[in-house]
Amino acid sequence: MVLKFYNTLGRKKMVFSPIKDKKVGLYTCGPTVYNYAHIGNLRTYIFEDILKRVLLFNGYKVKHIMNITDVSHLSQDEGERGEDKMILALKRENKELTPKALFEIANFYTKAFNQDIKKLNILKPTKQIKATSCIKQIIKLIKKIEKNGYTYQTSLALYFNVKKFKNYTQLAGQELEEKIKAARKEIVVDPEKKHPADFVLWFKLAGPHKNHILHWPSPWGEGFPGWHIECSAISLANLGVPFDIHCGGIDHIPVHHTNEIAQNEAAYGRKTVNFWMHGAFLCLDKEKMAKSKGNFLNLNELIKKGYHPLAYRYLTLTAHYRQPLNFSLESLNSAQNALFSLWQSLTTFPKPTRISNNYLKKFKEAVNDDLNMPKAISLTWELVKSEIPNSEKLATLLEFDKVLGLNFKKVWSNYRKIPKQIINLGKQREKLRQKKEFEKADKIRRKIKDLGYSVEDTSQGPIFKKIFKPTDLIKLKD
Repeated sequence: MVLKFYNTLGRKKMVFSPIKDKKVGLYTCGPTVYNYAHIGNLRTYIFEDILKRVLLFNGYKVKHIMNITDVSHLSQDEGERGEDKMILALKRENKELTPKALFEIANFYTKAFNQDIKKLNILKPTKQIKATSCIKQIIKLIKKIEKNGYTYQTSLALYFNVKKFKNYTQLAGQELEEKIKAARKEIVVDPEKKHPADFVLWFKLAGPHKNHILHWPSPWGEGFPGWHIECSAISLANLGVPFDIHCGGIDHIPVHHTNEIAQNEAAYGRKTVNFWMHGAFLCLDKEKMAKSKGNFLNLNELIKKGYHPLAYRYLTLTAHYRQPLNFSLESLNSAQNALFSLWQSLTTFPKPTRISNNYLKKFKEAVNDDLNMPKAISLTWELVKSEIPNSEKLATLLEFDKVLGLNFKKVWSNYRKIPKQIINLGKQREKLRQKKEFEKADKIRRKIKDLGYSVEDTSQGPIFKKIFKPTDLIKLKD
């Protein structure tokens, strides 16, 4: 079955075929670990997880590399004079301005990020690689770029000269002059810089960065790398040249990924990534969710408000990854109700038997068509409500969940058996109903509900169903 993804570089859906047979190299831009990831960030990681799951679903082995930015990501609103976000985090939390304190805060937020992705049932990368662990690879790559004539030095930094790279704006589809105009709006403090769009490969310990906490020796002086070069170095060193897919949010298109392509191709003289894929923003009141704007929520805040983390995952699956998703607690509430209803249906199904090839084919067609998850969710509900045997429904849903990641197997295996206490209470209630002692029977119904189950009276007798709560399944093992 044909697998198609939208390639930002070509601006169209294209048939995906890996460079190496049945093996895919996937790079996803990881977090800058200066704060908790907000749910807008996490939407991008869910999209990338769905992509990875679809590749696995199609029989590919995936080598997935993710960077952890623990140095060099400057606050963008102040251009090149902006402070490193890691240092801003130290100041925000009243920590000592020392390398030790910086690594402690980086480790804290890296751990928090990994807890978030676990709660969202996001598959772990093959490797998570810290920028600070790759300085040798970064310097080696910069040397290649320099040798090929794409750099120049000032007293403050080593720059990439964008005018020497012919296809600089190929990803964003801008004219270079447009990009230069936009770059002029940034506050720049280097009078020796040739063009506003030129970007830093290596910062020297000078000017606004003369007291930077982290620094390393280099051919261009003691200093630290630019943000863009870390992703180039980590991806190419671990996935080779070329590799298959590079992902991130759409905000990375005009600057970060544009600069990565320039660096990569300046170093190697050829295309280094076949597919560039980008997820759209999560919006709050129709504005992009961002830490800089202060309009963001993190996953733990949603959990404290009474939402299961997988309700948020479900919500993101109701919109295509390339379309903005407007977030509200009302929409999250609807997503949670839908998810819990889906889980409740699963608990009533007997052991799985054969898979419905008809539904599986439709599902695979949907997810292989540029990750059409809204259609996949629609097919999931169509299957649940269909007339096929419940044992066949379950077998097929378990296949669907290899992509959806909504814990169907865990739900079914942990909650399909009704506890004896609930069954015994149900028998007591039935006896009371037969004696027409309805007040006492209702009291037992309420007790059953307090224990997490509902009772549905039918002609064949009572049916018990699990009532799901936001805390269910989080700590259970498969």
